[in-house]
Amino acid sequence: MRTLADFLRTTPGLDAADTEWLHLLVEDWQLLADLLFSDLVLWLPNDNSWVAVAHARPMTGPMVFVEEVVGQDATVVFGDLIDQAAREGQSEHVRERGQDLLHERARTVVRAGRTIGVLSIHDQLDSGRPQTRLEENYAGMGDELFAMVTQGSWPTQVAPSGARRGAPRVGDGVMRLSESGVVEYASPNALSAVRQLGHQGPIEGQVLLQVLSGLPHLEGHVDEGLALVAMGRAAWRADVSAKGAALALRAVPLMSGRRRHGAIVLARDVSELRRRGEELMTKDQTIREIHHRVKNNLQTVAALLRMQSRRVPDISAKVALDEAVRRVGVIAMVYEALSTGFAEAVDFDDVAVRGLRAIVEVARTSGAIDSHFTGSFGQVRAEEATAVGLILSELVQNAVEHGVPDGGNVHVDAQRTTEEEGEDILRVSVVDDGRGLPTGFRPSRAGLGTRIVTSMIHDLGGQIRWDDAEPRGTRVRFSVRLRSVDS
Repeated sequence: MRTLADFLRTTPGLDAADTEWLHLLVEDWQLLADLLFSDLVLWLPNDNSWVAVAHARPMTGPMVFVEEVVGQDATVVFGDLIDQAAREGQSEHVRERGQDLLHERARTVVRAGRTIGVLSIHDQLDSGRPQTRLEENYAGMGDELFAMVTQGSWPTQVAPSGARRGAPRVGDGVMRLSESGVVEYASPNALSAVRQLGHQGPIEGQVLLQVLSGLPHLEGHVDEGLALVAMGRAAWRADVSAKGAALALRAVPLMSGRRRHGAIVLARDVSELRRRGEELMTKDQTIREIHHRVKNNLQTVAALLRMQSRRVPDISAKVALDEAVRRVGVIAMVYEALSTGFAEAVDFDDVAVRGLRAIVEVARTSGAIDSHFTGSFGQVRAEEATAVGLILSELVQNAVEHGVPDGGNVHVDAQRTTEEEGEDILRVSVVDDGRGLPTGFRPSRAGLGTRIVTSMIHDLGGQIRWDDAEPRGTRVRFSVRLRSVDS
């Protein structure tokens, strides 16, 4: 099925600002659907007709359309409802659908004085049942928002996107404020949410900002953001905490032309969400502290091995201990990277560059070595980063010690591609321009470092290959399967 972005790309006459406006509308229109207990459909011109490009169903009441509406032609489904709205600015029908009576309205979507689409609203007519006070107030607020779509004053472009927009929903609690910030209506859920903060009296007829700023046990100071939201003066979001509870507030100013005549304020009790967030933050800090301590312990082990190496008279034993120091140092470098962030993954490019420089500096015996790194390892999970780090360390060590002991070039290149089923393929090459592979070289009969590399690559479901480089030198290429950080 085509997405909204697909339809917007192929609709003539829409510029970038129009496209962004329609995306904002669809991003935020669940608020309108919930207030009006109605299905919403957005229509764009298509040849000589109109096509449905987006559809929202209410979360506060029964839906009208169970079947998919997106992609359908307006005249086939709704007769001349959309055409009439496009010509006259608005239209309204009542039609039968089986045993139901549908009330359908449509208005133009306007931006910068131009019609860029049509928005239709569809709900079922009740069989004579009187509306409750909640339904009356929701309908009034929904009608005001619907009118703002035609005026081009909603959605609000100045409102921030993402987390600071849209967290509270109509079902969480909604209040209608007057121009001066007085609560004219509060839904039962909104009243309960405010009372969770410690307010015991009514809130209707009260200035919401005064109610919130007068809470007992208020945590922190009342900042400017909360004042703007609680007075309904800006399309913004703010949080307030008191008595161990937390409330998220979002304001939607109601406009008539350029004049603000009130606001809708959505309220949500986020006490439990905040508690869980604090727990997660504590766990993240604990994990970081564990990584930091592991890194310190590994550095201590490396220091002890280094001291032992100085006291061993046997040259082969000294070499073996020095190699162990290097390997422990690589693992410590990975844990150091983990201890500086919250994610359980490492930006391995930084580890690779630091490790490459350190190994070249320590391993070289004579002559200048030019080392450089291209490509990207990307984010590597903690449980795989140690193995990748050791593999790279061993290969670079071999290139420096055996490939270019008298000086030369060492080049590391990493390329990562995304595969299916949450796995990535990492392909790495280590190339030097030295003396090349020894005659009769066989990895299975090589030293401990090569056996370590082969074993770890096998554990990661990968492969490795040694070749002569052109025009001279050695090229080692390996590939491994890594779990995607997002999976």
